Amino acid sequence: MTELVDHRGQPLRREVLKAEIAAPTLAGVRQPIAGYPADGMNPARLAGILRQADAGDPLSYFELAEQIEERDLHYLGVLGTRKRAVTQVEITVEAASDDPLDVAIADRVRGWLKRDELADELFDILDAVGKGDSFTEIVWDISEGQYQPARLEWRDPRFFRYANHDGRTPLLRGGESGRDADCELPPWKFIRHTVKAKSGLPVRSGIARVAAWAWMFKAFTQRDWAIFTQTYGQPIRLGRFDSSASPTDRQTLWRAVANIAGDCAALIPKGMEIEFIQAPNVQAGAEVYERRADWLDRQISKGVLGQTGTTDSKSGGIGDGGNSEHGDVRQDIKRADCRATAATLNRDLVRPWVQLEYGPRPGYPRLKIEEPEAEDLQLLSSSLAQLVPLGLRVKAVEVRSKLNLSDPAADDELLRPAPPVVSPILPPPAGVPALQSAAPAPAVHPVDGIADQLAREGEADVARWFVQLRQMMQAAGSFDELREMIAQAYPVLDTAGVAARLAQALATAGAAGMSDVEDASG
Repeated sequence: MTELVDHRGQPLRREVLKAEIAAPTLAGVRQPIAGYPADGMNPARLAGILRQADAGDPLSYFELAEQIEERDLHYLGVLGTRKRAVTQVEITVEAASDDPLDVAIADRVRGWLKRDELADELFDILDAVGKGDSFTEIVWDISEGQYQPARLEWRDPRFFRYANHDGRTPLLRGGESGRDADCELPPWKFIRHTVKAKSGLPVRSGIARVAAWAWMFKAFTQRDWAIFTQTYGQPIRLGRFDSSASPTDRQTLWRAVANIAGDCAALIPKGMEIEFIQAPNVQAGAEVYERRADWLDRQISKGVLGQTGTTDSKSGGIGDGGNSEHGDVRQDIKRADCRATAATLNRDLVRPWVQLEYGPRPGYPRLKIEEPEAEDLQLLSSSLAQLVPLGLRVKAVEVRSKLNLSDPAADDELLRPAPPVVSPILPPPAGVPALQSAAPAPAVHPVDGIADQLAREGEADVARWFVQLRQMMQAAGSFDELREMIAQAYPVLDTAGVAARLAQALATAGAAGMSDVEDASG
């Protein structure tokens, strides 16, 4: 039997697939409780944490990235927006070929993707947007003798580090037991998703690395703003007392001045006064802190979403969300995230699953996460209305797919065009010439004079038919429509007069025939 290997060339170990190996442990190095490196952060400490991550130990960096999401509402909002944008896109699966087995495999993958938990699992996989890397353990279900992904468990990136020889190969801290030496990830057990904000080592490609500096400076600004507000947010209360005031009166005035900000009321002896002194530059000073915090937020929006139009815009301004340029940049990032996520799932989930179940295949189903291109349905409809009558051949199934309509079943009630409105048959208008043959009348049998008389008498009945036919020809847009109009009008035609004339004509023809026979025999 051919040995199964993953995309790195590592051989499969089926016994590893039966257990969870990256869960937190109380007795090992994968502790569920994280540290708090953001407390008391300063530039020197931040630089040291980033250097430590570059050296292959990103523990403090991943802890810091987690804390930034918890402490900065703006960063949390824009990062969540970017991740949820991918989770809301429809996922489709393309079969490897038209072979019945390939089609059945693709159908099985589609059925698994309908799980309600998938959106949350994709959200956890996209944790790599901020941290650069995310690791999701595949919990396989083999209870029925076949391999099936039961769930995808997010694993704390603190449980992983990078090999010193290249800074790229992820290692599981504590090994598979949590108490052994660090080891490489076993084949077909993890979904490793990497998102690159820039080229370089994975630990240096996450957005949290640059967001950390903006968060730290914003934290300094917020701290100074709070001190400024506490100091100058309320006016200075100045109490004045007369030189003859007793110590008791002075103590009463002091309590009034100290408490008036909170109580908004005070009782002081007559002759004393309290003056409120407002600093003239309080408003200008507060705006400095606000503008600096907003500016840092805009830089984070650019780093996460690639634009500021949908997060920091002002109505009518150049950064307003209606600006198409901003929207296009964000769509580029969204499409890139969708394609990268689909590529990761195809490599680490779909292909291993198919190989475990069916062995190596010439081709594998392809999972796609992408939004359909917007279609101008009105333009499509008008183009078809003009080109199809000219002979353009179009598949009905392609038109239905663009309109997002399914193929109707044999017993489905179908929408049909309304039947054309048929005007009632009118008598020929005055002045309509009688129908006459342009050719000269040939010599006729004496009995034929009776037939000619019948034709002239029935000419009025037939003339009304030709008038109606002329009106239909003028109103119809095609031969098919004219045929439909004639078919709709036939049941209401007054044929009694013409039928009587035809009966008389047949009788006349019979009499003429008998006359000819008698002449020939005589």
